Parts: sequence; structure tokens; C-alpha cells
Amino acid sequence: MDDAPVVIAVVGATATGKSALSLALAAELDGEVVNADSMQFYRGMDIGTAKLGADERRGIPHHQLDLLDVHEDASVARFQAEARADIAAIHARGRRAIVVGGSGLYLRALLDRFEFPGTDPELRAALEARADAEGPGALHRELVAVDPAAAAKIPPQNVKRLVRALEIIALTGSTQSSLPRHEYAAPALTIALDLPYELLDPRIDARVDAMWDAGLVGEVTALEARGLRDGVTARRAVGYAETLRHLDGELDAAGTRALIARHTRRLARKQAQWFRPDPRVRWIDAPRDHGDVARAAADASSLVRAADAERRTR
Repeated sequence: MDDAPVVIAVVGATATGKSALSLALAAELDGEVVNADSMQFYRGMDIGTAKLGADERRGIPHHQLDLLDVHEDASVARFQAEARADIAAIHARGRRAIVVGGSGLYLRALLDRFEFPGTDPELRAALEARADAEGPGALHRELVAVDPAAAAKIPPQNVKRLVRALEIIALTGSTQSSLPRHEYAAPALTIALDLPYELLDPRIDARVDAMWDAGLVGEVTALEARGLRDGVTARRAVGYAETLRHLDGELDAAGTRALIARHTRRLARKQAQWFRPDPRVRWIDAPRDHGDVARAAADASSLVRAADAERRTR
């Protein structure tokens, strides 16, 4: 793999234009796209995740899309193994892998030296049973006692992450309050799209309106019949959780749209904050509109050429 090309990762907050840029780069670099948006793993979650339809992909192969039913749980470890296999296959075909997404943990797991502790089904089942019987707050208080730094990063109601954190501590005897150091597992270039919030927020509002008009309620209704409410991960996705409340009569249409927009803005800020501390990330101005994609692609391409040249000199 020493002669494999540099993996390109296009990251950043939602609605900054990652998909458009990835298509432009893939066309220029003879690339294939590897999705790293955890919500786009799910079949049928299309409108609410802004997933590119097959007719919008310009014939460019896309990987790690539509892998799971909505009642299934996404796995970072599984994604790491499968997406790395996708990248190896892409490079074996003589093409370039372009990873795209805003799910920071999944991107770190894919690109970095990132090892996962094992699992214990019996221990996990016992912790999940405690969460059901005692409430997730009991698990959160236990985590606060043994690893307050990790507990501060996990919402008290997030049973999945609480169980995993306590499972790791029980299995390894060590806390997991910090991620591994910033070190790529294979040569990579991470390009993040930067857009001021005064421009991003109206774009998010417009996207939510477009999703609603495109049939988000119908999509969620169909997914509900396929087990959406049983999914630990999918039912909590922004856009889907709020629309389920709308279907339950808790929110009217206007209130649902406003809440989705507010939660999406919050998500966008969290995504940007995730990537800011990483010194390896190269930031470029996001496309301001559709006509600006070529400029952003040119900026990104110059970074790719520099990364390739540096790779050749090593």
C-alpha cells in the first residue's frame, strides 16, 4: 500500500456543499466516493439526509450508502473495516478514493490509527437491562464517577454511548475519555469546507423547507412502517425525530420545520467544532452557490496536487 494514492476526505458542517465538491473532485481525479455520513447508511433515509439519488451521482460509483434497515444499529467498527476495504479496492482499480461526510467519529475511525476494544455480549446486555430498569441516568451517574471527562461528552439519555463507555471500562480497566492522537493510518488529505454562519444558517433553513416540500413527512411515515421507531440510531436523526413527533401530534407543520432547522443549525456547529482542533485539516471557502463549485474544486485540487507531490518525495 506504500504506493497507494493519498486518500481525499471532504468534510465539514451540513449544507456546506460537500456532495457537490466531491462530485467535482471525483470527475477531475477519476475518483470514487466513499460515504462517511452515518445517517446515509440507512435505506430509505433519503430526503432528510440530502442523499444524492442515483441520477445525481453523474455515473460516479458511491460506496457505503443504503447498507442498513432503519431498525438496525450503525457500527463504527464495522464501517471502519468495510470502508477501508472499499478504499483498497478503489485504489487497486487505479482510481482515487474520496471520502465524504460530516460524521466526525466515523471519519476518524476510517482515516486514523484507531483501534476498537472488544465487546462482551453478556456484559452489554446486562448494562442495557439496567438502563431499562433504572433509567439511563443511573448509567450516566456511574460513568461520571469513573470517567467524568467521557461523561461530560455523552448526553445522559444516550443509552448506546453510555453502555459502550461502561463496557470498555469494564473490559479494559481504562477510561476512554479521549480519542487517539491525530495520526493517519494511510496517507490522507482532509479538506474542510468553511462557511460563515450568517450564510450557512439561511442555507439550512432553505434546505429544511425544500426537504419538507419534497415529501419528508411521507418518507418518515413509510420508514415508520419499516421499523424506524425501533431503531436506536436512525429514529434520533435530525429531521426524523422531529417528524415522528409531528406524526404523533406533538408539533404542527410550522413548529416541526422550525425545530428541524434549529437542531440542524446546532448540528452544523458541532460538526465544525469537531474538525477545528485537528491541525491536519486544510480549510477552504465553501461554495457560495452552485456556480461557485468550480472555484472550490480548484482550491481543493491545488491542495491535492501538493499532497501528491509531498507523497512522492517521501
